[in-house]
Amino acid sequence: MLGTVETMSVSPVFVGRAGELSVLTDALARAAGGGASGNPAGEPQALLVGGEAGVGKTRLVEEVLAEACRRDAVVAVGGCVEIGADGLPFAPFSTALRALHRQLPEQLAAAAAGQEHELARLLPELGERHERSRHDEEGMARLFELTARLLERIATDRTVVLVLEDLHWADASTRHLLAYLFRTLRRGRLVVIATYRSDDVHRRHPLRPFLAELDRMRTVQRIELTRFNRGEVHRQLAGILAAEPEPAMVDGVFERSDGNAFFVEELARSMADRCPSLPDSLRDILLVRIETLPEDAQRVARIVAEGGSTVEYRLLFAVARLSEDDLIEALRAAVGANILLATPDGDGYRFRHSLAREAVSDDLLPGERSRLNRRYAEALEADPSLVRDEERVMRLASYWYHAHDAAKALPAVLAASVEARRRHAYSEQLRLLERAMELWDSAPADVRAALRPLDYAEAYPPCSGDPQTTPLRFLDLMAEAAVAGRLCGERERALKITKRGQRLAEADDDALRGAWFSLQRSLLVSSLGRGDGWAELADAQELVRGLPPSPVHAEVLAEAAGWGMVHAPGPGSLATAERAVEYARMVGEEDNELRARLTHGSLLVDAGHVDDGLAEMYLVKERAVLLDLPSLIGRTHVNLPSVLEGIGRSAEAVDVLAEGVTLSRKYGLCDTEAWMLGNLAESYHSLGRWDETLEAAERALRIGLSPKPRGYAATRLATLALARGDTARATEHLDAARAHFGPNDPMPQSSLPLDVIALGIAAAQGRVTEAREEFERAAKDGFPPGTQRYAWPLLRAAATLEADTRGLPAAEPGRAEALDRIRKAARTLVTAVPVWTAHERWVRAELLRAGGQDTAADWEEAGVAFGAVDFPYDLARVRVRWAESLLPSDRTRAATLMREAADTARGLCARPLSEDIALLAQRARISLADDPPTTPAATPAAPGPVFGLTRREEDVLRLVAAGRSNRQIAEELYISPKTASVHVSNILAKLGVSGRGEAAAMTHRLRLFPASDEDQRASV
Repeated sequence: MLGTVETMSVSPVFVGRAGELSVLTDALARAAGGGASGNPAGEPQALLVGGEAGVGKTRLVEEVLAEACRRDAVVAVGGCVEIGADGLPFAPFSTALRALHRQLPEQLAAAAAGQEHELARLLPELGERHERSRHDEEGMARLFELTARLLERIATDRTVVLVLEDLHWADASTRHLLAYLFRTLRRGRLVVIATYRSDDVHRRHPLRPFLAELDRMRTVQRIELTRFNRGEVHRQLAGILAAEPEPAMVDGVFERSDGNAFFVEELARSMADRCPSLPDSLRDILLVRIETLPEDAQRVARIVAEGGSTVEYRLLFAVARLSEDDLIEALRAAVGANILLATPDGDGYRFRHSLAREAVSDDLLPGERSRLNRRYAEALEADPSLVRDEERVMRLASYWYHAHDAAKALPAVLAASVEARRRHAYSEQLRLLERAMELWDSAPADVRAALRPLDYAEAYPPCSGDPQTTPLRFLDLMAEAAVAGRLCGERERALKITKRGQRLAEADDDALRGAWFSLQRSLLVSSLGRGDGWAELADAQELVRGLPPSPVHAEVLAEAAGWGMVHAPGPGSLATAERAVEYARMVGEEDNELRARLTHGSLLVDAGHVDDGLAEMYLVKERAVLLDLPSLIGRTHVNLPSVLEGIGRSAEAVDVLAEGVTLSRKYGLCDTEAWMLGNLAESYHSLGRWDETLEAAERALRIGLSPKPRGYAATRLATLALARGDTARATEHLDAARAHFGPNDPMPQSSLPLDVIALGIAAAQGRVTEAREEFERAAKDGFPPGTQRYAWPLLRAAATLEADTRGLPAAEPGRAEALDRIRKAARTLVTAVPVWTAHERWVRAELLRAGGQDTAADWEEAGVAFGAVDFPYDLARVRVRWAESLLPSDRTRAATLMREAADTARGLCARPLSEDIALLAQRARISLADDPPTTPAATPAAPGPVFGLTRREEDVLRLVAAGRSNRQIAEELYISPKTASVHVSNILAKLGVSGRGEAAAMTHRLRLFPASDEDQRASV
């Protein structure tokens, strides 16, 4: 290897970039706990530095890193690696983490403790990778979350600067990980700087949507470097020449370089070498420079140009086929000419600037390029130790592919695809498998016949015979590509592959493989929002019907049972789940068996077999933890608490969810944690822990990666806002939830709660007809078995609407039909557990109230039923109606009930309920204080002034509630329409409502002006 070789084309003086340097150093200060942020603990900083090739990005970053080192920060640099046109998966992160490992070995080991096997996918030095039995959609996200946590822990007590260079060469997995870090890093003294070449990012470049995504993040600062002006070129030349340049020289260099810093350096070097004539383009200058080197040095430069961004010395020695002395002399000449540089670790060589490498590579002849790639591949095959273990397979695949040798390339590409899968680099796996399919027909038949399945796509049948003797088929490649596309998010590509695969399977009369591809289509159609996936699942079930038991059969039945659990719970889905468990056991597929048992347990509970169903689900949970299956652990800790909440065991659900959140954070299951937090928000709401509801739902929205958990979190926020009287905020969250769920995959567990909210908002705003339409639309197809936990609250909301609007003229048309519809739906729902019984009692009492026929006994039944379950808000609402019904007979008991309900409403900040109670107490002349003065029982109830309304405003409000217009009010009260309008505006402001309909609804709901007995009898 070479020692230091002096070069003179780089200016020792840092020129310009004062503003950009200030932004970067300020970020260092903020990360360290100073600067404008004012946070003494520091906060992560994310910066993106862009500019055309040669504009000075690397030099700017070097200045920042030098300043960081002066401030005792830990610096780690990783560059995206280009081998031909292929980037290595996660290459910059692996390099940067390796640098951190060298500098902070003990600290990094402590930060990675417990997750070394997962993080070894990025940094093999941490240990052996843990290959789980099943890859899933959260595998890559899990790795990303653990990486983010690792960096946050490393940067807890020190400032860490992580630099990722040349993003324009980054593989998709690297881009996804970087975007994840930019979105989720919230703690630690960490600065992440990424650089890219803007002139390389053409309209179809994969970095373009990534940059657009970052532009939408307020946490990422973007710096674009422009070219130097004439003054800056003058200072750069003075630094390079160590003397004041002639004005004519500055003018000439500035004109020809157009201010590109690297072009200025090369022009200055050419002038210093006294070239007789200067080429017009930078590329030509670089080639002329290289042509002045000795022949061996030129040859070595060409070899390095085709080897990738960096070439190891031993690999270069094997490919160059020079004596070591001749190679070192050639390298010395290239380094001395400032064409090549030794890598920081001293193990290899790279071009000083990528523009030089590209110029040399572009100048290679086609045959020369393929010959060099072949020699690289042959050298690696002969001695695999020439490169790092984690790079070898990928680089070998790239070298053979660019050598245009299909016989060698196909097996190498397939091996690389397996390595990509094992690193969770599914985007690269998909690209490699597509390349293998491209090579398939070009490879000799004997090569294809010698291939064996290297990796299996989930339950896909690897072959029809012994996998050790049966060759790999083209259809097997398509199966792997379909799963890789689904796991990396390239669902459109995956869907095209599955459609083609299914056609090929059908043409071969291969029902088993056809069923597998149909199952994949179901998953993709659902995730793309093109439908609910049932048609494809039904096709898969038909294809496996009558076939011998197999993993595919078990997978199809497990998915069908899971689909039925959320879309159509009932006897049919329960039977499918039982068959899924049976088939999975027969073929020894424990993953599928556990998934099917979890579904089976949930459906048993829906069918009324509560104890048996819960026992089954708890056993699955314990087994998943014992086997260390993160995906199933997440699923059990989502489904089991949901079932517990559905049967009114909210406190037990919270305990399971607390355990689940801890496990999800341990495994980095960010999306699963969002699901759990949504469930936790629901249980907190039931238990009356509403501030915790808000906290859990908002966190779920922040960390959720996929739409559905965000949809459930928005649903919880909408429910809370409505209960607290903020209909505007409730509407916003309702719209957000509907957008997250989308229109093409309706499920009772998502659609029915949204219907309850929509009905409640319409009712609160006095839109009675629209509220009824919401219920009619939701109930038109009935409520199948298993949906009662969602249906009962909807029936209660509809019945309460009818009771609250009794006597409202605008509500009379269609009232009888609405009540009949509610009664008919209620008769179809079961009451197998106490909470469902409580809802049934409440619905029945509200229906009686809607007809003016409710009694204290009816409300007492509902109150006692809710007293048996821990739902304080629902109990408080029932107590208000119970108290109202007791006023004529037992004012003491009524007062006690009102005070208990008032305490609950006050603690929950449930404004509508508090107003309801206050108005009822005012009308009944009952104090809500803890030690009220004694009021004679014979004292009649009197409304008195409400909401600060004057007598005239009360008269106007009575008429507004009766549906009168301003002109009709004016005529009846002998005032002008303008005066009536002023009164209405004042009333709306005092009531805190936005319109006449909402004011009328509130008047009737709170019974501000109770009707006379005669009026009540007339309305019944």
